[in-house]
Amino acid sequence: MKKILCLLGIFVLSATAARADIENGGFDQWSANIPTGWSLIDNGITLTPSTGIKLNGNYSAAVAVNTTDQAATDFRQTVAVSAGQNYPFSVSVYHTEGHVRARLYVDGYQSYSNETLTGQWQTLSFNYTATTSGTIEVGVRFYDVAGFDGSELVYVDDFQPSATSTPPGSSCNEHALTFELTTDNYGAETSWQLADSNNQQVYAGAGYASNSSHSEQWCLSDGDYAFTISDSYGDGICCSYGNGSYRLSVNGADIFSGGSFTSAKTHSFSLGTGGGSDDLDAYYADAAGFTGYALKTALHNIIKNHSAQGYSALWTFYSMYELDTYYEQDGSILDIYSENPGGADGYQYAATVNQCGSYNSEADCYNREHSFPRSWFGGAVEPMNSDVHHIFATDGFVNSKRSSFPYGKVGMASYISTNGSKLGTALSGSGYSGTVFEPIDEFKGDIARAYFYMATRYQDRLANWQGNSSEANAALNGTTTQVFESWLLQLLKQWHVQDPVSQKERDRNDAAYQYQGNRNPFVDYPQFVSAIWGN
Repeated sequence: MKKILCLLGIFVLSATAARADIENGGFDQWSANIPTGWSLIDNGITLTPSTGIKLNGNYSAAVAVNTTDQAATDFRQTVAVSAGQNYPFSVSVYHTEGHVRARLYVDGYQSYSNETLTGQWQTLSFNYTATTSGTIEVGVRFYDVAGFDGSELVYVDDFQPSATSTPPGSSCNEHALTFELTTDNYGAETSWQLADSNNQQVYAGAGYASNSSHSEQWCLSDGDYAFTISDSYGDGICCSYGNGSYRLSVNGADIFSGGSFTSAKTHSFSLGTGGGSDDLDAYYADAAGFTGYALKTALHNIIKNHSAQGYSALWTFYSMYELDTYYEQDGSILDIYSENPGGADGYQYAATVNQCGSYNSEADCYNREHSFPRSWFGGAVEPMNSDVHHIFATDGFVNSKRSSFPYGKVGMASYISTNGSKLGTALSGSGYSGTVFEPIDEFKGDIARAYFYMATRYQDRLANWQGNSSEANAALNGTTTQVFESWLLQLLKQWHVQDPVSQKERDRNDAAYQYQGNRNPFVDYPQFVSAIWGN
């Protein structure tokens, strides 16, 4: 074994180490700048706790790589294993520049990270089967690649298995599922993760060999989950360069399977009594038999108690669920004010990288656009201010142009964005003569259904919103029933019909339900619009 610098002394094995539990795998406990439990740290790297970029818990480990000598870039700890047991080790890494590669160490060097995937988390995994009982070392090593400038920061978090993992060989008292993966000719391009309803990573995998088969058992509790598989080249795992496939099953029956996609594919599913998109009739059961505003009230009672996640958490939602897997399918942020459905976008934003920030023009950064302006409901007031059902990722500069003006049909434009979204004077004869903002046709229905959601979710609050600003007064009529001025209501109904619910909207609605615990009824059942407000 190479020479190492021991900074913490000998790591004493705890009683749980027989399960190969990683001590402080979430890097939440530190003594000075040394993470508790990680006793073997080399002198070519330095570790500090980070609260800015983290995957779970309070901290991640920010690792500064300051040498090209790979013999001095490891950090490890010792765990106990039992002969014949299988241990699914994994660790998540986050590259900032893309000139250092991470490699998982499990009793030897295993899978590499893809250093070109900057500004996002990726997971390295390795299933280890112990041939003898004893101890092994686990950890991470860092390798410089072309472009390394002598110092680069990589974040590390969520080293598994931890004390809360299901121990190898134990029975599963909840839902026992089987995940199977066969890679194509370029296995290193494939990665995947399973997230729960709180967007917490449950299982993940990356760094696979080409044309290889993998199988593992998952033990999951009741609830809603989202499985996302990614291909860094953008051609899926079947069928251009091999015949890769993936499958999740329970008792031999498929929950989902596939292989042909582009950059990424997400499958949402529910287990047990968790609810979710698989049982919409049950979710809306208390609204059965109602029409008109009585239906609106029944829907309000169903969706009113969502769990606000906070304004800053929207960035996390966007990085996971506001991605373009529908048009260019390049995994960039899906910005409704710059997306060009019929051709190439004028610019793209990378998740977690191009967040606003300051801006002076289009393509500077993306922001969090309150389609229902925050000034209409009184400012940064929760839960409206962080309700993801009406807050979309958009270009910051175009967002500022839209300001708090109502949506509408533009007659004479004073500004047109790259994708054709317009700001200007309302079209003559539309019932309104002020300034309006008009998105492109592709997203008019999305916005209309977000407005119908707001009118329903917050019907117990919105009676006084009309007086909050001149724009709110132009859009809202001061009632909790019709809610909108007639000119805007007719426009929203028209947009709702002309731009029907898309798969993008359905997927986003499922993700929002996992994220904050309520759904947009008008995406699930578009007929609710006419049932409440008429044709």
